[in-house]
Amino acid sequence: MEKAGSSRNCRRKQVHRVSPREKTGKTATRADLLDAIYESCRTLSRAQARDIFEMALGEISEALVRGETVKLRSFGLFAVRSKRERIGRNPRTGVEVPIKPRRVLTFKPSPVLIASVNGGEENAESETCD
Repeated sequence: MEKAGSSRNCRRKQVHRVSPREKTGKTATRADLLDAIYESCRTLSRAQARDIFEMALGEISEALVRGETVKLRSFGLFAVRSKRERIGRNPRTGVEVPIKPRRVLTFKPSPVLIASVNGGEENAESETCD
């Protein structure tokens, strides 16, 4: 028995590129992403698509909490950086305020993603399921 979403059921398709005139400024929500996964991989039920999506986000989140770097090829690199304690300044009063050490999340987009956002890579492909 073949698993839903296996390589036999998946194919490569052209990614739709949005021209600057088509950009609406809309924010892609979790629901939008789930719908896109479901639409591109009809061998999965909506519940299966949701479960896979939630598991992937959970694994990424857990890796970042552990301080690991998450590299997603052709998308980008998520990393956790440690910031040391420093002195900041209140912009209204000018009073110096200590800023505690903390960890911050950084994201560095891949060159492929940058080119895609800037309208390049017209023939970029993504994997979908049938």
